[in-house]
Amino acid sequence: MRSMLFVPGDSPRKFEKASEGKADALIIDLEDSVVTEKKPEARSLTLAMLKGRPGPHQLYVRVNALDTGMTLADLAAVLPGRPDGIVLPKSQGGDDVRQVATWLEALEAAAGIAVGTTRIVCVATETASSIFGLGSYKGCSPRLAGLMWGAEDLSASLGATEKASGGVFHSPYRLARDLCLMAAAAADVAPIDTVYTDIDNLAGLEQETRAARRDGFSAKALIHPKHVDVVNTAFDPTEAERTWAQKVIAAFASNPNSGTLRLDGQMIDKPHLRAAKKILGQP
Repeated sequence: MRSMLFVPGDSPRKFEKASEGKADALIIDLEDSVVTEKKPEARSLTLAMLKGRPGPHQLYVRVNALDTGMTLADLAAVLPGRPDGIVLPKSQGGDDVRQVATWLEALEAAAGIAVGTTRIVCVATETASSIFGLGSYKGCSPRLAGLMWGAEDLSASLGATEKASGGVFHSPYRLARDLCLMAAAAADVAPIDTVYTDIDNLAGLEQETRAARRDGFSAKALIHPKHVDVVNTAFDPTEAERTWAQKVIAAFASNPNSGTLRLDGQMIDKPHLRAAKKILGQP
């Protein structure tokens, strides 16, 4: 999964348009993009979107944060539509995942859904306190599928006046990004890069996405359909990377009892083999 496109939960029109694109996943949003008085209506519309399931996209629902008191009502409303996963905003750590997992278990059973099939992705850096919970995601639940870092709400939490300049995040946001990446790696789940808000700057989007892939992120959250193709292309391996990966895998296949090998004048070992398999999408 490379691209996760947010779609407002109260807009079937935008959902239909997003479904025509090539995003790997659509996140139907019940949180920030829906005003409070429209949230009940958005739940009903979201359930209809899920049941309509127009294409091959994975479908996630971003529910409201636990501290709003609306999370359980959101989950109960949308679970009959069998979403592939839930996005939990403003997550504080593993205990929040366990709480949502407990609710999902009961709701899945009530809806006749195989227990344990609904995944959880956490937006894990939206408050200052959440940074200190990043180490608690490891082993918290088999449902946990990804950690996404977010800058917009973090800015408000910090009281910052600016997030970035010249296309480069300031240090508090780079810290949140890097720690989220490491927490995802430690928990063996997908690290997901934050949204890019300069909608018409596709060159900047490509640059930020390639930097995310370089550092280890496997997907990016998106807020506009025009970003999908740019992000998908940036996350795809280059021909040179595919060729290198194939050579590494072939070298170890020919020497299964070797821990280190010489390839094109350079030493390679098992971490290189793992990297090669990741490039080619092999387990």
